[in-house]
Amino acid sequence: MKIAKDTTRRRKGPGAVIFSILLWLYALVSLYPLIWMIFYSFKSNEEIFVTNPFGFPRVWQFSNYANAWTQYDVPMYFKNSVIVGIVSVAITIVCAAMFTFAVARLRWRGQETARTFIALGMFIPVQAIMVPLVKVVSDLHLMNTYFSLILPYAAINLAFACMVYYGFFKGIPREMEEAACMDGATIYQTFLYIIIPLVAPATITILIYVFLSCWNEFILANVLVGTTAKLKTLPLGVLFFQGQFTTDWGSMGATMVIASLPAVLLYCLFSERVEQAMTVSGAVKG
Repeated sequence: MKIAKDTTRRRKGPGAVIFSILLWLYALVSLYPLIWMIFYSFKSNEEIFVTNPFGFPRVWQFSNYANAWTQYDVPMYFKNSVIVGIVSVAITIVCAAMFTFAVARLRWRGQETARTFIALGMFIPVQAIMVPLVKVVSDLHLMNTYFSLILPYAAINLAFACMVYYGFFKGIPREMEEAACMDGATIYQTFLYIIIPLVAPATITILIYVFLSCWNEFILANVLVGTTAKLKTLPLGVLFFQGQFTTDWGSMGATMVIASLPAVLLYCLFSERVEQAMTVSGAVKG
């Protein structure tokens, strides 16, 4: 009882109050751009730039969402982003899980060299490989196709995925694999039914990170599919709102809200699993 009272008293101290105030201020600063973008999507051009740039919309322009959805091909851009994001995530997770299992759980010559080689991918900026990447994609006759984005996105995110998986795979006791082998499980069954379920927090983290990376990527998409209107993703589609003489800023704001929804929903659904994945100890419980 004494320990509980001391803990309660400590929580009510001035330090805890100041810390709570700072957290609330940080939350407000972080949420303000999102709130401003939502208000921005319901305003006219005059309200955005002249009469009411920061306040609540005085006249709610719901037509901005209708214009974005019907006049500017937002459904097509949305579909392209979803296809590219989902397939890229699937390829990244499958390749990273198999490679990391081989490096962390098996023994073979050159495994540390292979792991180091993959890890180097995290330190190479996209701009440095732009020219050879375009050359390779062109030689494979993949330009202006979905795979011209999917394969580079999966390759670029593979290093991060392997790094996240490695700590989790190393933290799994080898006794679990030995018990599975004694029960007659093959190495493939051990991988699918024993190892993969234990690294679910890492998989969720990789899923969110890679999906958001693909969803928001602009530079590669502009180079590889920028000349094909039917393959443009949402970041590229926003450019179509900027005309030579005028820009429909309200519809652009509506498109940005639509583009942000999947990312926000994805994080809200899996936020607890992401927190578990921040520490390797969360990989194996019970």
